[in-house]
Amino acid sequence: MTNPVFDRIRQDLSENDVVLYMKGTPMFPQCGFSAAVVQVLTNLGVKFKGIDILVDPSLREGIKQFTNWPTLPQLYVKGEFVGGCDIVREMAESGELKQLMADKGVAGA
Repeated sequence: MTNPVFDRIRQDLSENDVVLYMKGTPMFPQCGFSAAVVQVLTNLGVKFKGIDILVDPSLREGIKQFTNWPTLPQLYVKGEFVGGCDIVREMAESGELKQLMADKGVAGA
């Protein structure tokens, strides 16, 4: 049995190098954690697709089940789950996030 929400997530991930499932939009984040990740990506100069989970309750629950990760935002690079706000911030501070983007061939980093 296929899960239509998982199918949609897989499609988003296959069509975009960097995807951020977040509360709100990149221009108007609706939580501090989402805003922090947007800022990290913006500082790196990385283009990303922000997907607002607040407009779709099935997606909000579905993305948590998809990764077995209970919190949002969630960052994906080339289809691979990277982590949430704390992980992304730590990786940015250590230079690991920039290296990951470079290793994955993501422009801007």
